Parts: sequence; C-alpha cells; structure tokens
Amino acid sequence: MKAENERVRATGRSPQRDTELGPLPEEWRVVRLGEVARQRKGFITVDETLVYKRPTIKLYGQGMVLRDNVIGASLKIKKQQVCKAYDFVVAEIDAKCGGFAVVPPFLEGAILSSHYFIFELDKEKVDPNFMSYIVKLPLLQRQVEARGSTNYASVRPSQVITYLIPLPPLPEQRAIAHVLRAVQRAQEASERVIAALRELKKSLMRHLFTYGPVAVSVGAQRAVGAQRAVPLQDTELGPLPAHWQVVRLGEVCQKSPQVVPTKAPDWQFKYVDVSCVDNSSLNIVDYQVLTGKEAPSRARKLIKAGDVIFATVRPYLKRIAIVPPSLDGQVCSTAFCVLSPKPEVDGSYLFYAVSTDEFVSSVVEYQRGSSYPAITDNDVKRGFIPLPPLAEQQEIARILQAVDRRIEVEEVSARALETLFKTLLHELMTAKRRLPQEFIARFQQEEIHVSV
Repeated sequence: MKAENERVRATGRSPQRDTELGPLPEEWRVVRLGEVARQRKGFITVDETLVYKRPTIKLYGQGMVLRDNVIGASLKIKKQQVCKAYDFVVAEIDAKCGGFAVVPPFLEGAILSSHYFIFELDKEKVDPNFMSYIVKLPLLQRQVEARGSTNYASVRPSQVITYLIPLPPLPEQRAIAHVLRAVQRAQEASERVIAALRELKKSLMRHLFTYGPVAVSVGAQRAVGAQRAVPLQDTELGPLPAHWQVVRLGEVCQKSPQVVPTKAPDWQFKYVDVSCVDNSSLNIVDYQVLTGKEAPSRARKLIKAGDVIFATVRPYLKRIAIVPPSLDGQVCSTAFCVLSPKPEVDGSYLFYAVSTDEFVSSVVEYQRGSSYPAITDNDVKRGFIPLPPLAEQQEIARILQAVDRRIEVEEVSARALETLFKTLLHELMTAKRRLPQEFIARFQQEEIHVSV
C-alpha cells in the first residue's frame, strides 16, 4: 500500500478500481451513453429539387462514409432525418455488427432514414474524437441485445442509451484521440505512397514494354522523345522497338518436370497451392509442409528458383509469382502453369511480361467453365510476349524490381503502423497504457476535429 501511495504521489494519478468494464483508474468514470448523448428525433420533408448527401456506416466501427448524392425527387421516402457534424449515429439493424459512427464534418447536413438513430453528444462531457475511437472497440457490440428475427435483429434507442462506456477526464480523452489520430494519419500517408507507387509501376510497365528502357521524356513530348530514341515497328502487340521480337511464351520456356509424391511416402517437401499466392503483391506468401503420403493429387509439378508460376484457375485474378530460392526443388499444384525460362530469357523479365494486364487479358479469352473457370497450360504458353535482347530484359527487370522494393518497404511500414494503432487503441482506451500528465495538460482546450 505504501508503495502504491508513493506511485500515486509521483504520477498524480489514483490507483485502479474494478468496474463493470474491468479495472480502470479512479479518475475514469463508467457512464451510460444516455449521460453523454441525447437522441434527436426530428424529420424533414425533402425538397424534390435539391441534391442531398446520403451516408452509410461501415461495419465494425470503420466510420461513416458518403454513399451517394441523390436528388430529392428520386427518394421514395420523403421523410428523412438530418445529421450534424459530430453527432453519434447508430444503425438500427447493423448495431450488432459494429454499426456505430461519429459524423465527420464533411457529412454535415446529410440525410438518414428512420433506420438510423441520431444522438447529439454533450461536448462538455465527451470529446467526439474520443467517441469515434470508442466505436472501434468491440465494447458497444458486446452490449447490443439483438431483437427480432435472425435476419432482422435490431436495437432500439432505449437500449442504446443504456450501453456503458469508459470516460476519462476530458483533457485525457482529447490526448488519447490525438495520439490515435496521429498514428492513423501516418498509416494513411503510407498507404497513399503505396497507391502512388503502384500507379507509377503501371505507367512504367506501359512505357518499358512499348519503348524499352529508354528515358521517359517529360510532359506531352514523352512518346515523341521515346520514338526518336528507339525506332518502332507494328506488331501483334502494338508498337514495339524495331529490334525486338514477338514470341509465343512456349517458345522461350523449357518443359518443367512432374513428380508423383505418393511414390515416395516419406519425402518431405514444401507445397504451393493457388491460395499461397498473393495477387496484390504477386508473391508466394505461404506454403504447406507435406510428406509424400499426405500429398494431394494436385501436388505434381516441380519448381525451381527463378521459375514463374501462373495460376490457370480463374486467371483473371492474377495469381502469378516468381519462385524464390527458398522454394527451389519444391512442388506446386497442377493449377499452375510452370514457366521455366530458357537461357536467353531473364526470369524476372518473364515474370513482369506475363503479369501485364495485356497478357493476362489475352489468355483469359481462352477461359472455359462457369463455376470453375480455367485455362490450360497450352493456353498460357500460346500467349504472345515482347522479347528484347537479354541485356534490355535485365534492365527492364531491374527498373521494375527497384519500384517493387520501394513498395515492399512502404507496405512493411503500413503494416507496422496498423499494428501500432490496434495496440494503442486497445491499451489507451482501457487504461493499460497511460499518457504522461504533462502531455495531457496540453489538451485542456482543443478545437474539435473528427477524423474520418
């Protein structure tokens, strides 16, 4: 007890106490929503000549977003509610799935049907930013008492106002929201960089597979500058450098061997199935370790480092990857066409050539079946690709690999920030981690700004 009292004097904070929501600091309250929010019940009759914003609430506390803009004349139900910035909104039917949100400023004046309940927050008790992070916890979902049939389980306002939330002092609420918002913004910035890099890669691929590894001129003279640097020829694939060839994929790939693992029941190997390829990063992200006696009938194709595997099931999903050294000599599913490049072809170049939208679209045309659409290995291998000299293949691959490496770095950063956000969300909102008192003191007064 003496040690605890000394800690309290040192930090200026009281010890934790048991509450309905678990252990919380003495200075934190547990309140019912009805103590900090009051339902607004007014409806308007829409003007048929005006355009209205209609929002929707994303499930599991992911916020309110714009659904569409509609003209009043197109609305069948003319009686609508109007929400204001920083209102707390509950989706009648989706509350059981986290259908809670705080209205962001850009949706001020948006209309909502009677299937939403609107509550005005008492900003002298609860910070809207803090409330917007409360809804990201499973806290409210767990308190939803669904009523009605299984397919139409809804809540009522009288239930909503009884839900419990933790309520730190207002400055601490603001400080917690500030920290969480800062991490979120860093993550969003990283995701914007990733999106920009992916667009850059698409643009580079169009340029490199049309003009080759020549400098991209700036502005409107880009194509003209490239054409001057490299004379072009007309081909089945469109304009290409005059010294390039157009070949069928099968002409530049060697036949890949097959195995029957069940004939070696004790052989242990790594098995790559279609689900192991991420069609966003175009990487093999997983594998199974099997023995020959456990092998499924599809485990037949040997792969080696530098091979390219191209999924023939639903080829439009682009499950394409290059085999890394760690999977050299392992096995993949017969649902892949294994492309083993001949010596005159750079494996990385081959990978980028078959992952272009143009190549994928060309082989998708051969797709058969409706419930299980697929193509054959021969369909893949009869597709055309441009083939520059080996040195140019390697330079094209080098340029695109540099962009891919940058994307990977940003993706690692984005994932780390996502993990940090989830950790801080849980720890700060449950007081398992406390912010320094001197930091909290900066938030005695703060302008409200709800993050989206």
